[in-house]
Amino acid sequence: MNTDTLDDIRRTAELCIQYDYQLAVHAIGDRGNRETLNIMEQTFAKHPEKNGQQLRWRIEHAQHLNAADIPRFGTLGVIASMEGVHATSDAVFVLARLGPKRAEEGAYVWQKLMKSGAVVSNGTDAPVEDVSPIASYYATVSRRLADGSVFYPDQRMSRLEALRSYTINAAYAAFEEESKGTLKVGKHADVVVLSKDILEVPEGEIPATQVKYTIVAGKVKFKQ
Repeated sequence: MNTDTLDDIRRTAELCIQYDYQLAVHAIGDRGNRETLNIMEQTFAKHPEKNGQQLRWRIEHAQHLNAADIPRFGTLGVIASMEGVHATSDAVFVLARLGPKRAEEGAYVWQKLMKSGAVVSNGTDAPVEDVSPIASYYATVSRRLADGSVFYPDQRMSRLEALRSYTINAAYAAFEEESKGTLKVGKHADVVVLSKDILEVPEGEIPATQVKYTIVAGKVKFKQ
C-alpha cells in the first residue's frame, strides 16, 4: 500500500543529491523495502561521486524484508532505522499475516542486518509507541511477548549492541557522531542516570528501570 508514488520518491532522491539532503523513507514490508532499496541503488549508480556510506540514507522501520534484500543494506550503506519495541508489539499478528517462513526470514532481523554489515539504529516511534526508550531496549534484548514467549530469539541484540543502537548508531544515523552518542570531551554531555544497570541486572528487571536524572549539554534538566 503506497502512500507515495515511486516516481515521486525517485524525484525526491535526485533533489537530495542535488541539495545535499539525507533521504529517509518509511518502508514496512518486503515489496516496500525492495522498491526503496532499488531507488536508492539506482540513484547511487547515477551519482558515483557520492556513495551510500557518505550519504547515509535511511529506511525507517525496515521491517519484514525479503531474505535476498537483507545484505543490500550493508552493501549500499543504507541505514536500517528501526524500533525494537515494534517486534514485540507486532509479533502477535506477524505470523498470521506473513506465515512462519517469511516471518523467520525477514521480520525484525536485527542480527541478520548487522552481520551483513548494515548499521541498525534504534528508536521508539513515539507516539505510536511509548516515548520511553526503556521498553524498546527491553524488547530489543529480550523479544519477549506478554505471554512469556520469545519472538525468534536468534535475532535478539546483546545488551551492549542494543545500547549502541540507541546511542552511537543513532548519532551516526543523524550525522551527529561528533557531538552526540558517546561521552567525550567536546561533545554535548547528554546523559541519563538510570535506577538500574541495564547491562547487568536480570532481564526481567529492565522494564522497571527508571530515569533518575536527565542531563542535557551538561545541565540537569530532570531529577526524580
